[in-house]
Amino acid sequence: MRGPVSLALSLVVPMLLAAQAPAGVAEHIARGDSAHAALAPPQALEQYRAALAVDSTNYAALWKAGRELVDIAKQIEGKDDSSKHLRDTLYVQARAYGDAAVRVNPAGADGHFTIGQALGRLSRTKGGKERVRFAKIIYDEGMKTIELDSTHDGGYHLLGAWHAEVKRLSGFEKFFAKTLYGGGFLDKGNWEDAQKYLQKAVALKPSNIFHRLELGEVYVDLGQYSKAREQFNAIEPLPIADVLDPQYKKEAKQILDDIKGEKDEKT
Repeated sequence: MRGPVSLALSLVVPMLLAAQAPAGVAEHIARGDSAHAALAPPQALEQYRAALAVDSTNYAALWKAGRELVDIAKQIEGKDDSSKHLRDTLYVQARAYGDAAVRVNPAGADGHFTIGQALGRLSRTKGGKERVRFAKIIYDEGMKTIELDSTHDGGYHLLGAWHAEVKRLSGFEKFFAKTLYGGGFLDKGNWEDAQKYLQKAVALKPSNIFHRLELGEVYVDLGQYSKAREQFNAIEPLPIADVLDPQYKKEAKQILDDIKGEKDEKT
């Protein structure tokens, strides 16, 4: 018959061992998700990488690690060579996580989106052949994202922004791309799809500040100032949910001030 001491030990020891046991994949991912919600990408990345140390093929940990790297990189504003190199390196790593996620689960929309998002950010620092090559991949990954998940607001944003950026290219830049780098696919870019996809992103997630900011910017490009003001004014009361949301809010205010008094252009 067990005495009180041995009985207490039999209850306490397993609890101590459990507390000392390394966290499992699910626990690390849960911790990462909490850090992501708290807008702490370095801490979230640490947890997702810890999950991958246990299971290197975990789909959620792979694409989420890529997401956090993008969030870290996009906050690096410096234009010096050191900042550019660090930023680009992080985007390349994010793309690698996206590629790995797609290899694990080709039918998962988030893996494809991670690739497109990382390259979309990276392409802004590139020029010439690389930028044209990235543009093709970004478009394809965006299309794949919404084919796999018709409710993926990020996928629609990616595509809408792609169309807008292509339309903002100068005639010389487009000619240069077509002539030297075979970028004829850039002819796909049009303002109608830029609006359509970004409007869909806003409809799917109205609280997303970046969706509204980029849609508003497209409206400004098109001289639809009333619609632009509607988007920018809707941004101010929205909750902060992205590491760059405070900056996006400032940009919206600045554009509102810039277009003050502008009247809609006739189409």
